[in-house]
Amino acid sequence: QLLGVLLAAASNFLISVSLSIQKCAHLRLACQTEPKPYYKSKLWWCGIILLGLGEVGNFTAYGFAPIVLVAPLGCVSVIGSAFISVLFVKQTMRAADILGGTLAVAGTYLLVTFAPNVPQELTARRVQNNLVSWPFLVYVILEIIIFCILLYFYKRKAVKHIVVLLMMVALLASLTVITVKAVAGMITLSVKGKMQLTYPVFYIMLILMATSCVFQVKFLNQAMHLYRATAVVPINFVFFTTSAIISGVIFYQEFQSAALLSVFMFLFGCLLSFLGVFIIARNKKEEHLQVPYIDCGRIPGQKLTGKIQPDSYSSCYGTLNNEDDSVKTQS
Repeated sequence: QLLGVLLAAASNFLISVSLSIQKCAHLRLACQTEPKPYYKSKLWWCGIILLGLGEVGNFTAYGFAPIVLVAPLGCVSVIGSAFISVLFVKQTMRAADILGGTLAVAGTYLLVTFAPNVPQELTARRVQNNLVSWPFLVYVILEIIIFCILLYFYKRKAVKHIVVLLMMVALLASLTVITVKAVAGMITLSVKGKMQLTYPVFYIMLILMATSCVFQVKFLNQAMHLYRATAVVPINFVFFTTSAIISGVIFYQEFQSAALLSVFMFLFGCLLSFLGVFIIARNKKEEHLQVPYIDCGRIPGQKLTGKIQPDSYSSCYGTLNNEDDSVKTQS
């Protein structure tokens, strides 16, 4: 489990770097006179590659430690994002960031210390039995209903609020952590000599894992495009950790034999971590891009000192009115 903890911590730090790089790429593209699609940016692809490496590290960590131990280590990503954004996005480090980071680290320490330490062999037959268990079936039905409602508002009503986007990411993430844990566990047993890769359930979980990851990245990238990294990462941490813990408890019964004191301290660690990330995200100012403008004093024939903003709804960079306001001359 120590190896799983170290892998998860390093991977989440790498993810925070990748998210900040992606946000930096979006800001640079937005400042261009003719912005190109973000997927044509080399900087954006560097962020995606680092994100992939971080997710691979997280995948490996799930093979050595339970979900409720690996998922809360996303706190490293929250703290890393707050500090790295100072370098990439030129944001100001505040005292609230330091306080929130301290609380988040203290909460994560409690989470790791009081997480259940019960070794589990995830055989293919056990995964099959868990898939058809009543608690998990009820949980999946509720998740599908909530996801469909959010998707309706996202697609039909064009609601792209950060909570809507990250709620869909969290719902997909709960399925992702279940499948990742199952696939990593069966691969680990197969490497040890107990072949599990011949069972169809392994490939079913593998397909579900890949599908949920693709859509999860899609909605997360949409959130990164519209909002700040220091706002997306903390909220995503809260939603992801909550959904991962719930899915681990329901699917893998990871708290089945835990003591009452351990459960209480674990939940207290959750609240402390969530409080820390909310302090980090609190009162963050929106980033305003520097929009190019025309100084009328530098235009031949004009003696004005005002500034004309470009028309974002037109192909022209900017327009000037003549004396009778009847004809516009393109600058």
